[in-house]
Formats: sequence, structure tokens, C-alpha cells
Amino acid sequence: MAWQGLAAEFLQVPAVTRAYTAACVLTTAAVQLDFLSPFQLYFNPHLVFRKFQVWRLVTSFFFFGHLGFNFFFNMLFVFRYCRLLEEGSFRGRTADFVFMLLFGGVLMTLLGFLGSLFFLGQALMAMLVYVWSRRNPRVRVNFFGLLTFQAPFLPWALMGFSMLLGNSVLVDLMGAAVGHIYYYLEDVFPNQPGGKRVLLTPRFLKLLLDAPEEDPNYLPLPEEQPGPQPPPPEQ
Repeated sequence: MAWQGLAAEFLQVPAVTRAYTAACVLTTAAVQLDFLSPFQLYFNPHLVFRKFQVWRLVTSFFFFGHLGFNFFFNMLFVFRYCRLLEEGSFRGRTADFVFMLLFGGVLMTLLGFLGSLFFLGQALMAMLVYVWSRRNPRVRVNFFGLLTFQAPFLPWALMGFSMLLGNSVLVDLMGAAVGHIYYYLEDVFPNQPGGKRVLLTPRFLKLLLDAPEEDPNYLPLPEEQPGPQPPPPEQ
């Protein structure tokens, strides 16, 4: 019964958050059970473009290390802030949310190539936290019961805690930088004099992921309208 309740609760999670979290957990479980090796997952431009191991462009975002405190710490923040974004500022805009992840993933892959970074999931987590914190500047955050501060300070507190865990600060900085680029192009620049939206979600993503918009000029048939139905016409 407990597992059924947990499964039912998980199915209530928005689709993108559910899919990404499940992919991260299943990838880590596969490595832990020796079905996969981290050497099959890490980002390597030579293997991607010379050996056509293109899955590395995706799997480098799924692996957060072996099971342990570091893994659960990262999963907690990935799940929480991915869900908060998807249920908050991206509510009803699944295509825009996926496009944000794709935009961030492409930039991180390019920067990862320049910085010789092999696993980029932590950078994506930092991006999600940064975007959420900038869109919710007045929210007060309780950081593990130790500190309470305004949301914009969360990425830097997270970065400091990540350093204590022995993680590379470069990965978190890259994620925050990509998050800032997205935030500026999406939320700041369009509101400047002469500014406009630069990041336009492709139409095919909207058709694929978003519910079709209702035509404001559509008049439903009488039998489709709520309330008492009119009597059928006499023959």
C-alpha cells in the first residue's frame, strides 16, 4: 500500500519533472548495479563526433555520481526546483519549459567542451535553482534549517554547500551563468526600450507538448453547453 501511495503521488508530479527525475534515478541505479559504467555516460566530444556515440550528449545530464549523500542532495534540489518551475512560471507552458532545458543544455555542452567537464547534471540543477530564485525574489528560503534568506541568495548558498561536499565550483558557476543568460534574454531584455523576445519556442514543440488553445470565437452547440438541455424539436 505504501508503494502504491508513493507511485500515485509520483504520478501527480508534472511530466517533465517526473521524466527527468526518473531518468536520473534509473541511470544511477543502473550504474550502481553494474549494468552501466560511468565511462559509457560521460560527455566526450571525440566519442560523440568521431564514434557517433551521440547518447553522451544526453546521459551526461543524468548521472550525479554513485548512491550517497551527494546524490540525494542533488536529487532533492533537482526535483524540488524543477517542479516549482514547471508548476509555477511555466504552468501550462510545457513546451516553453522543455525549450528552456534544451537551451541550457546546448550552452552547457559548449561550455563543458571548453572547460573539459564530463558530467553536466549538477550544472543543470544550478540553472534551475538560479532561474527560480530570480523569478521569486521575495520568497524567503529556509536552507536545511540553518539559514533563512531571500531567494536570490539561494544559488550562492547552494554553491558554498556544494564546495563543502567536495564538488567543483566551476560546474555550479557555469549553471548559474547559463541560468542568468536565460533569465536576461527571457525576462529582462524584452522589457527594455527596444527589446524583444529572442528565445522563441519552436512551433513543433508547442504542437507536440502544449494543449491546443481554444478558439475565442468558437460557439459550442446547444447540446455541448452546460445546464438544462432544450427539448428535442417536434417531428
